[in-house]
Amino acid sequence: MLTDFILSLPDDWRDAASLFVALGDEQRQRILLSFPPGERLNVTQIAAASTLSRTAVSHHLKVLRRAGALQSEKIGKEVYFWIDKASITHTLQRVLDYVNNHT
Repeated sequence: MLTDFILSLPDDWRDAASLFVALGDEQRQRILLSFPPGERLNVTQIAAASTLSRTAVSHHLKVLRRAGALQSEKIGKEVYFWIDKASITHTLQRVLDYVNNHT
């Protein structure tokens, strides 16, 4: 029985792993914390406020977007990003529900 739990993740945790990995990096944490409430930022704006190169910022934004922490939209030549509060909240709530109901 214990082996079954160790070898497989609960369905409620599957997409949470990528969010936890994305949020586990301090640079990505700093990027998320740089967003003013309700604001959209582009790579240039984030790189200007960071010690990271534009390429590094782009990489971190890609990881955060794939993990569901950010959404993006291309407007003209720029891509704007914003925090996906609903996705983050939904993922974390499912993990909390699992912990509360199965531990």
